[in-house]
Amino acid sequence: MGRVDRIKRLSYEVLDQHKSKFGENFSDNKKLLDELTIIRSKGLKNEIAGYITKFIKSEIRNQEIKDAQAEAMAEEIAEETVAEPQVETPQEAQTEQTPQESEEAVIEVGVDEPETPESTEEKTE
Repeated sequence: MGRVDRIKRLSYEVLDQHKSKFGENFSDNKKLLDELTIIRSKGLKNEIAGYITKFIKSEIRNQEIKDAQAEAMAEEIAEETVAEPQVETPQEAQTEQTPQESEEAVIEVGVDEPETPESTEEKTE
């Protein structure tokens, strides 16, 4: 357990000072680590470079996920503002009713009304 803690601690020390220089490529990170630090053990250097590479990749992946979520939320909000349904008040609904609709409702109920030329045209269609 002590070795893992040591690798993390050393990796974070290097990242605190030079994070912007590291990337997703292990071999490039290893060369950069060689230039920035003095690590005599080849194995330790490889483990630190590997941890730094893994750390950078996970940060990039997490940032891409956050960006995608933010973009999806922005699109969802944009769609909601464009396609908001307009709600009618009961008063507007009553004023929009035409006289023909009320006559048809009376005819459907079964009240006999004298036939007008308009009502005979409707029946033939």
